[in-house]
Amino acid sequence: MAELQCVVVTPEKTVIDKQIEFVALPLHDGEIGIAAKHSPMIGRLGHGEMRLTGGGQSESFYVDGGFVQVNENTVSVLTNRAIPAADLNGEEAQQLLDRANEMSAKSPELMAIRDRLMSQARGQQRMVAKR
Repeated sequence: MAELQCVVVTPEKTVIDKQIEFVALPLHDGEIGIAAKHSPMIGRLGHGEMRLTGGGQSESFYVDGGFVQVNENTVSVLTNRAIPAADLNGEEAQQLLDRANEMSAKSPELMAIRDRLMSQARGQQRMVAKR
């Protein structure tokens, strides 16, 4: 099967830089699957599961928003965090959701912060539930 290069970068480090066959990413308005020879694109990431497939193996990571660019068989993911699915903690995700639910949202800025925290917590909870 044809391969593409996948590079996942956070502000701290390059988390992934390897050849894969397929990647599924959470966009802010759905999910997208990318294989070799995909047309060029740029998309805004949501909070949720990134699945990588290659060499008969599959890996899952929680991605915390950001952007994806596809160009010439290279998928570049820029995200705040990329956490292996096995490292996610359901209790921490629930605490994050509880804090978000308790937040006062008396201005558009506070509402945006609360909504982002809720989206992060729910994305993590969905991944924990799949294990």
